[in-house]
Amino acid sequence: QFQLTESGGGSVQAGGSLRLSCKASGYTYDAYCMGWFRQNPGKEREFVASFDADGEIRYTDSVKGRFTVSKDKAKSTLYLQMNSLTAEDTGIYYCAADGAGCHWVRPDWGQGTQVSVAS
Repeated sequence: QFQLTESGGGSVQAGGSLRLSCKASGYTYDAYCMGWFRQNPGKEREFVASFDADGEIRYTDSVKGRFTVSKDKAKSTLYLQMNSLTAEDTGIYYCAADGAGCHWVRPDWGQGTQVSVAS
């Protein structure tokens, strides 16, 4: 049984920082792409960042230069360091895992963690 468990959300002022964590269990960690998505009420879930099985990293344009995705293989954990946060970064952040290549065809999802940024 695959399981993804997020932590690290919270409330911050604009300009602040948060670090999200996603612990993976129940599958071969290195063979998967893992990533972060976010969603607000009434809006579609949107891609934020990914860390592919081969180490390739991708970001959506709006977070480039502010967010950093990383992976600790020993701890089977994916991280998202978020700096210079703005109100537009507010949302529920979901960890996801899918096959190598990050095509997000049938991803597994975590339960989500809330990030709130006050302007």
